Amino acid sequence: MGRLTGGDPSLLRRINSAVVLHSLRGADSPTLTDLTRITGLSRPTVEGVVEGLIEAGLVVEAGPDEGEVRRQGRPARRFRFRAEAGHLLGVEIGAHRIAALLSGLDGRIIGAGSREVSEQASADDRLERVRAVVADLLRRTGVPRSSLRAVGVGSPGIVEADGTVRLSTALPGWTGLPLGERLRRSFRCPVLVENDANAAAVAEHWKGSATDSDDIVFVLAGLSPGAGSLIGGRLHRGYGGAAGEIGALHLLGRDDTPEKLLSTTGEPLHPLDEQAVADVFALARDGDEGARAAVDRFNTRLVHDVAALVLALDPELVVIGGWAAGLDGVLPPLRDELSRYCLRPPRVTLSLLGEAAVATGALRLALDHVEEQLFAVEGTVTARR
Repeated sequence: MGRLTGGDPSLLRRINSAVVLHSLRGADSPTLTDLTRITGLSRPTVEGVVEGLIEAGLVVEAGPDEGEVRRQGRPARRFRFRAEAGHLLGVEIGAHRIAALLSGLDGRIIGAGSREVSEQASADDRLERVRAVVADLLRRTGVPRSSLRAVGVGSPGIVEADGTVRLSTALPGWTGLPLGERLRRSFRCPVLVENDANAAAVAEHWKGSATDSDDIVFVLAGLSPGAGSLIGGRLHRGYGGAAGEIGALHLLGRDDTPEKLLSTTGEPLHPLDEQAVADVFALARDGDEGARAAVDRFNTRLVHDVAALVLALDPELVVIGGWAAGLDGVLPPLRDELSRYCLRPPRVTLSLLGEAAVATGALRLALDHVEEQLFAVEGTVTARR
């Protein structure tokens, strides 16, 4: 990196603008004096930057504090970041439902919506359901589509940097789908597509069970499990976006797939039949020996899959999400078995976000993108290579 000499005034202005705007977003209606103290910039510089941000629609003058009004003399001007200057969407495209979260530029959620979708729906039908959920959400919140600055999307499968789904066995017609390109036609703003487990890992780090940990593994548990991981606070995708595909470990000489292991009839469960899975766990809780044996087989496989990642990555924390997070008895065998297989067993906990994890992580994707534009933020957890 070259030394910054001040020879590029436009670069210096952008840096100053980012510093002031970032300070405004983090403060409670600061004055020019406050901003001068927070940023370390001169008062004339701060004043010029603030006026430019007001012209850009990102900052507005706020009313004076009640205490200032009572005092004699003209109160100091106060300013605030206009979170309503733009909006962000986080969308989960799942096998059984479409969910969306809407926020302002500060990431605070102002609306949510979801609709069920058939696991057999075609790619076109599923995308149409996405559009319907978003249209309803924007209508209910009164947010114009033109206000959207970025859209984050969490989807099953291996996702390339341009938003193309290279491989997905969970959704019909999803493999090879240029998902990012298709959605950009609808939103006309940046669309960032991520694997659903990766998005959920980002969400847990932002607002869930992993807010105090930078080295984590999030397991989206199910009959076709996936995992996302953060290393040093940054999302680890791998070279081609396939990191964490633990659902493929049965291909390494293991003939019994998870849907076979959890079956009590000899016939494999359908990988997307969550109710059948819940029924087996319910029977196990009620003492059914066959169901107990099936659950034990499934838990053992899940432990082995998670242990493979734990041994490779040495995370501080493993977060279990997906439908398994709502089933009793998942954590004790995981903790016990990981202590046997792993040199340094990590902490293991359940997701705090539940079924909202993927959409929340997708929203964080959109927020990171906008922050990179507004604040020149470096080192975000979702930054791609």
